[in-house]
Amino acid sequence: MLDTQAKNELLDIVGIDKYLDRPEELACYSYDAFLEEALPDAVIFPETSDQVSRILKIASRYKIPVTGRGAGTSVCGAPVPVKHGIVMCFSQMDKIIEINTPDRYIIVQPGVVNADIQKALEPFGFFYPPDPASMSVSTIGGNIAQNAGGPRCLKYGVTVDYVLGMEVVLASGDIVRFGSKNIKDVTGYRLSSLFCGSEGTLGIITEAILKVAPKPETVKTLMVTFDDLDNTAKAVTDIIGSGIIPVAMELMDNLTLNAIEDAASLGLDREAQGSLLIEIDGVKEACEKEMMHIIEKVKKNGAIHIQEAMTDIERENLWTARRSAYGVFAKLAPDIFSEDVTVPVSKVPLMIRKIVEITDKYHLKVGVLAHAGDGNMHPMIPADRSNKEEWKKVEAAFSEIFQAAVDLGGTLSGEHGIGLAKAAYLPLVMNKDSIDLMKKIKQVIDPDLILNPGKFV
Repeated sequence: MLDTQAKNELLDIVGIDKYLDRPEELACYSYDAFLEEALPDAVIFPETSDQVSRILKIASRYKIPVTGRGAGTSVCGAPVPVKHGIVMCFSQMDKIIEINTPDRYIIVQPGVVNADIQKALEPFGFFYPPDPASMSVSTIGGNIAQNAGGPRCLKYGVTVDYVLGMEVVLASGDIVRFGSKNIKDVTGYRLSSLFCGSEGTLGIITEAILKVAPKPETVKTLMVTFDDLDNTAKAVTDIIGSGIIPVAMELMDNLTLNAIEDAASLGLDREAQGSLLIEIDGVKEACEKEMMHIIEKVKKNGAIHIQEAMTDIERENLWTARRSAYGVFAKLAPDIFSEDVTVPVSKVPLMIRKIVEITDKYHLKVGVLAHAGDGNMHPMIPADRSNKEEWKKVEAAFSEIFQAAVDLGGTLSGEHGIGLAKAAYLPLVMNKDSIDLMKKIKQVIDPDLILNPGKFV
């Protein structure tokens, strides 16, 4: 429970209709797509940066933990308020402030949904490249906090590559701005890169200036199936090694394909052991040439069926299959544990073999899903967390998967973040001095440790 005086001061800022504290209301903001849950003491819906500033000044004075929240689509526990306190939800700060395609930027509030940015840019012939699987519901504030990626990041890069500037409210309530509307800006420290991926532990993002890009002339999409998962992975390294960089190259194994087909009946090949969804874009002539080379590479690696999307509807159906993978896979068991270790592209075949070997060792099912072109693996294990013996196997398997990725020169996360899920594994990839440096940065910016406490710092 919040201090009565603190509650009254907060109500003075947002009003009774933007303040929740009944248990049944708080429960809706106690979890994300990870496994842990924790009830906040209150949920507040600010509408302006000034309100955010005033709320944080009160939180700082009373030492109340504050956890920022967008749509709650995180899969690592980042917005779970493990130290209780206030959840600050940004669903009311959902305005697109400015679209300027001649200067290639858009300015948005944190509660704007990623897909709504795409829709807003469509009439201008532009798009915003980062496209997480949750883009139809996830908000840009959460995308920035987690440094979200998505299938297109193979060619276009992740969120941090598109953040030109931000307005951020610090734990003290101070409002700071950095960056600008300019594509090139090397004035001072690049603070946007520090706050992007900080998971709400350093400040609350209240506005973002994002770089946008013109839509390509041509887009071509292929679904390729294989009778061997290893050959599927080898095709990835062959394509990337040849110098071709597709927009996206998504790998799915047999279990994942069948889970999607069971749910959506899209006509996917149930017998295929692996598939690649490959997309390229650019000038028409260049796309046609690249497509010929890609087809040559996949045939060399034993492709059994190659399907090109001939219409926008066919292309959308293929992407619906890919983007629905996590949701439909979750139907296979009461719980699902999904991760996103990343390895060098040349190690993709070996990493996939390691994932299969490790899960077989523990007699667990695994769905192998990957942004394979950039080495980002998403192994998904369906299980029942209430079965303690089974859950111990799941935790042991992922511990070995993390170690295997690191042994191959990889890392713990490509796009999902650390949150609660992988905080204990940071020493696998960062030495003590590096971790201590992050803690020092946190202590300087948030000395009372009120911003999203209990997470990786």
